[in-house]
Amino acid sequence: MLLSPVEVIGYIASALVVASLAMTSVVRLRVVSLVGSLVFVTYGVLLPSIPIILTNAAVALLNLWFLRKEFSPNRDLGAVPITSDAPFLLDFLRSHDADIRTFHPGFQPPAAGDFALLLTRDGLPAGALIGTPEGDVLRLRVDYVMHAYRDSRIGTWLYRSGTKVFSDAGFASLATVPASEALRHYLLGVGFVQRDGELALDLRP
Repeated sequence: MLLSPVEVIGYIASALVVASLAMTSVVRLRVVSLVGSLVFVTYGVLLPSIPIILTNAAVALLNLWFLRKEFSPNRDLGAVPITSDAPFLLDFLRSHDADIRTFHPGFQPPAAGDFALLLTRDGLPAGALIGTPEGDVLRLRVDYVMHAYRDSRIGTWLYRSGTKVFSDAGFASLATVPASEALRHYLLGVGFVQRDGELALDLRP
């Protein structure tokens, strides 16, 4: 049985809505849901069906509002110093061990003397950073953000406007040898530069 163009649009809209529910990234969920709702609006216009148009126009506006909030410069992102042996940090790292190892294959729990940060979004844990101090240089060992928040630009914030947390701890620069190509690509994207066989970020003004 051949489908009419209107039915095809309806099926596409339905598929996009279902696909959005399968997204583990908050941003991607909102984007796909937005596209799906706009296609549903088109479907409603072609039928025509006022309830479908109104419902999905409202969904589209809600998605736009949340996306605008997601990328707002006033987004509540944070980096909280935490002791390397804090039970909460160790439990967080343990529960995300498999995901962490996709970027840091040789991941090891923090050692005594390591510098650690708990990365937050809206006051909730979103990731962790661990480094080993060498004078005024912090050698990063782990830079991890949960999959749901990787599109939230936490790294961009941390390594640009959020660097005060490192400066306040006495560090003048960050350095690391990326353990994976994905990590290397990410760090270059947030401002690190190639220097003497490693990636580095100068924190001095």
